[in-house]
Amino acid sequence: MNILFLTSEIHPLIKTGGLADVSRSLPLALHALGHGVRILLPGYVGVQAQLTDIHCILEDFPHGLLPAPARLLEATLPDTALTLWILDCPKLFERAGGGPYQDEKGKDWPDNPARFGAFCAAGAWLAQQAGARLNWAPELVHCNDWQTALTPALMKFWACPVPSVLTIHNLAFQGNFPAHWCSSLHLPSSEFHMESLEFHGQLSFLKAGIVHANQITTVSPRYAREIQTPQMGCGMDGLLRRRASDLSGILNGIDELWNPETDVFLPFHYTARKLQGKARLKKHLQKKMGLPVLPDVLLIGMVCRLTWQKGIDLILDTLEDWLTEEVQVVVLGSGDPETERQLAHWSSRAPERVRVVLGFNEVRSHEIIAGSDLFLMPSRFEPCGLAQMYAMTYGTLPLAHATGGLADTILPYRAQGHSVEGTGFLFENPVPHEFHETLGQAVACFHQKDVWNQLMHHAMARDFRWNKAALEYQTLYQTLLSAP
Repeated sequence: MNILFLTSEIHPLIKTGGLADVSRSLPLALHALGHGVRILLPGYVGVQAQLTDIHCILEDFPHGLLPAPARLLEATLPDTALTLWILDCPKLFERAGGGPYQDEKGKDWPDNPARFGAFCAAGAWLAQQAGARLNWAPELVHCNDWQTALTPALMKFWACPVPSVLTIHNLAFQGNFPAHWCSSLHLPSSEFHMESLEFHGQLSFLKAGIVHANQITTVSPRYAREIQTPQMGCGMDGLLRRRASDLSGILNGIDELWNPETDVFLPFHYTARKLQGKARLKKHLQKKMGLPVLPDVLLIGMVCRLTWQKGIDLILDTLEDWLTEEVQVVVLGSGDPETERQLAHWSSRAPERVRVVLGFNEVRSHEIIAGSDLFLMPSRFEPCGLAQMYAMTYGTLPLAHATGGLADTILPYRAQGHSVEGTGFLFENPVPHEFHETLGQAVACFHQKDVWNQLMHHAMARDFRWNKAALEYQTLYQTLLSAP
């Protein structure tokens, strides 16, 4: 099959979260199955400089679709055989700032509807015209999150016969904008109603995709069920229930870059049979973070956005209590300024126990996940989560709230006579006392070396590679293409 894959970010060129990792790994897995994949990406500032074989394949991208002149460039994604198409429109995408969606002060660009509306229009046009103009015709279009979700709607409005799939990586981010953007983007005024583009008086990119895509997927089976409930549906649960027969959850996989035996970011390597390298990495991490080198102290790691969703308040509310245990804590991330301030306070108050690095660093994230004993993910909701799968692959046991993909991937610790089951620790409700009790259980297990080693081996035996998920997507695509 020929698949046009639309994404607003992709590792290693531009990344704000897990979408970038999936946008590399899933097309790679589909390519390995023999499918032809073209990945369409906005031409952000700095992207072209990272590509060595970039060239123009369409000089005169139809100007009527976009608010400024644009070209279509082609290149190979670094360290892969994947073909990358880049919408080169400097007026929309070549901007300094904190990332693809925000300026240097962390504020969303006010013309994001125009930027990503144009990107969606480019995707819909390619779905219809690429065969004639570029000698490569997509048989299916796969969109991801709100930034690309207007594409299936435009394809319907333009009577494009190519089927579309929309993957919701996080329903909380919906791309909702004032109603005037409907006319500004030249969308049919007849479609601005509650059964199509309108959501509580606003234009909603994500709702447009949910309504008009042929199939909808989420990134874990449990999350697919959760978003059909009022508690987790972010106001769209009724619509998702109506489309339940076209909605499925396919669990993400993890990239082959995450492998403790070959990880290029680590100074030492190891396997489940030879764990000496993990002990050396723990010592390396303690030294690098300025912590006392104590092999028998539970080293707890966390790498995430510092937001309410990630349950950071559960940690802050209980930190004073569990620092009485023999533990060390390492946190890497950025986000809410007040959360950053409180974590920095603890780092200065208890420097031999707590170390915090604000921001994101790819090398440091690998070091924390590999060098820690326990990895925290107390997220209030987590559509899939990748870090818990990375952690288990590295023999670092996750402690998480039983939600979404966390519950789908982590097998909870259970004692069975002289043996144990599980690959981590789960708590049912995101409240401080349950989190604290589960942490106490993990600390107790850590001091029973036989128990901890069994859990580590269970975790490292799990296979989270993309093979299974890619086959599920392949089946979904084939079903779509064979439908009337």
